[in-house]
Amino acid sequence: MLKEYFAARCAAKYSFGCYGEMPEPRPRWSPSTKLTVLLLLLGLGIFLLYVFRSAIIPLTLALLLAYILSPIVTWIQDRLRLRRGLATLLAYLALLVILIGIPLVVIPPLSDEAAGLNTKVQRFILEIEAYLGNQVILAGYKIDPQSSLESALGSLQGLLEPVFSQGLRFAVEAISSLVWVVFIAVISFYLVKDSANLNQWLEELAPPDYREDFTRLRGEINLIWKAFLLGQMTLALVVAALFTVIGLILGLPYALAMGALAGLLEFLPSLGHGIWLTIAVVLALLTGSTWLPIPNWAFALLVAGLHMFYQQFDLNYLIPRIVGRRVQLPPLVIILGIVTGALLAGVLGVVLAAPTIASARVLGRYIYAELLDQDPFPGIGTQALPPPNPRWWRKGGREGAKEERGE
Repeated sequence: MLKEYFAARCAAKYSFGCYGEMPEPRPRWSPSTKLTVLLLLLGLGIFLLYVFRSAIIPLTLALLLAYILSPIVTWIQDRLRLRRGLATLLAYLALLVILIGIPLVVIPPLSDEAAGLNTKVQRFILEIEAYLGNQVILAGYKIDPQSSLESALGSLQGLLEPVFSQGLRFAVEAISSLVWVVFIAVISFYLVKDSANLNQWLEELAPPDYREDFTRLRGEINLIWKAFLLGQMTLALVVAALFTVIGLILGLPYALAMGALAGLLEFLPSLGHGIWLTIAVVLALLTGSTWLPIPNWAFALLVAGLHMFYQQFDLNYLIPRIVGRRVQLPPLVIILGIVTGALLAGVLGVVLAAPTIASARVLGRYIYAELLDQDPFPGIGTQALPPPNPRWWRKGGREGAKEERGE
């Protein structure tokens, strides 16, 4: 009896037993079997994505919400010495209060400004219709602007009807999808609460020989998304406040609405500045300043000039100071990514195009290096932005020459 006990303990401790017997080798899958299983799993994954495609966008939103709130929950947990679950609950309650309070503060003044803008636009349309009611004689030919305008508006209406119908359908679905809102909140709550266990589980999924590579790739991609999401949210708030104050100083009509729009458009790299500038210049030409005694065209030039100055300030100071890192993508790549993201995922695809492409670039660089037997981590990965230059406006002049000479 005692011999059997020690034999059992020894067998549990050593895989080959206590008497030197080597166990028979386990059968291994052949390469063809592994390839077959991988193809079957890939086909199953594509099938599941197709079946549950309606849940992809809500699940993505849940992941983003969890990613944004996780550092906040960690800060609450460390400062107040609370359990992870209770800290997560406090963070979500604070978020709920903010989401309820912002509309109560922002919507009333925005509604007043929107009503005033609607009145001015209607008055402008009436003036155009009155002007176009007269016939124009050009080189002996009579031109009826009214009929030409109606024809153009009819063509434009035909082009815009699908867009408005899709937008209306999206709005109705968003209002009626309270279940998805609950789904996003619940999934993101548990993602934040169990983030440590999830990270450990993901690390254990990676093969032991590639676990270090997995950790480095995850860290580099995490830096990209952290810079884009948390940095862009802070940057959007700063830009919204800055544009609102400057708009009030200049007398830009609907300064609060234009400031909020500028903050939202900060999420569209390479496109947001151009969109805001176009809207602001058109608004300045139509209405002019609310108090500056200058012509509308001069006010439009002033708005355009200040915005071009702001673009340099944004690129050389605000982004290095607030975001801290960059996705390092050419403007053409970002624009193509935004168009593709809009086709695939709508507004969410537009917002997440830049960090998604930057993450794909990191993975593509790793795969390319492995295929060519090169070092997949030759440098430090995504480079940090240089510190903000307080004399950024002199870049390219005497200071730029000194920098190039290394002085």
